[in-house]
Amino acid sequence: MNPERILHVNGVDLCVQTFGSASDPALLLIGGAEASMDWWDADLCERLAAGARCVIRYDTRDTGRSTTFPVGAPPYDGDALVADAVGVLDALGIKAAHVVGISMGGGIAQHVAVRHPDRVTALTLISTTPDGPGGPDDPDLPPMSERLAAVFAEPSQDAGPDWSDREAVIAHFLEGEEAFAGSVRLDEPRLRRIVGRAHDRSPAMAAAQNHWMLPESDPVRDGLGGIRVPALVLHGTEDPLFPYGHGEALAREIPGARLVPLPGVGHQMPPYETWDTVVSAILDL
Repeated sequence: MNPERILHVNGVDLCVQTFGSASDPALLLIGGAEASMDWWDADLCERLAAGARCVIRYDTRDTGRSTTFPVGAPPYDGDALVADAVGVLDALGIKAAHVVGISMGGGIAQHVAVRHPDRVTALTLISTTPDGPGGPDDPDLPPMSERLAAVFAEPSQDAGPDWSDREAVIAHFLEGEEAFAGSVRLDEPRLRRIVGRAHDRSPAMAAAQNHWMLPESDPVRDGLGGIRVPALVLHGTEDPLFPYGHGEALAREIPGARLVPLPGVGHQMPPYETWDTVVSAILDL
């Protein structure tokens, strides 16, 4: 693990951390909505780096130690998050990388692969959905589970925690993880460490809510068929937000993509129990 550093990218500061040797092939990790780099567990990053990879994780804007903006008024859109991912590679002097994205980060990764194909050596998409019109609202794809829809409908979902209260923030995220989880048991001690570290590193943790308010980027789903790098789709079989059919659709639409199911996993970072599968599949790519 190398020290965190701040890079000036596209007019904002982004906090970046690398694992492994800079001389090894690069592997760029892009997190989901509201997720600082902490959600890419350091132990997982080290296991990937042990496979002779230079692993890069970073705080997207409005998370962690990166630039944040007032809640409710993000002066950027989804395209800026795509440009930031490419900008991190530029700032590190990396010509191209294996790009790995989860959930919203999977959407960003699709945009990078379609719009900046020369910057991508391989593509891994985790717990995400084909980007573009029809994406999650495509009538041919399964809708979110009734259980999760009921959670979203609860009035309590409109109220966040006291962001200055570390324990309240941890409880808030644990409740969210429960709602998105599958039947694989949640590792509460590990989750508490991740959220606690994210809280301690984030001067304005509430700013991450801006990710839900961003204007949509122009779709790239029609371009998925033009992806020519090795591709991997990792998808939980019990994902309540993007049910397994979304992963199947991605694997169909990206030529030669390999689909690896994660049994019992919901819409979440790959649990520790899946790491042997996840790490080997990513490194094999």
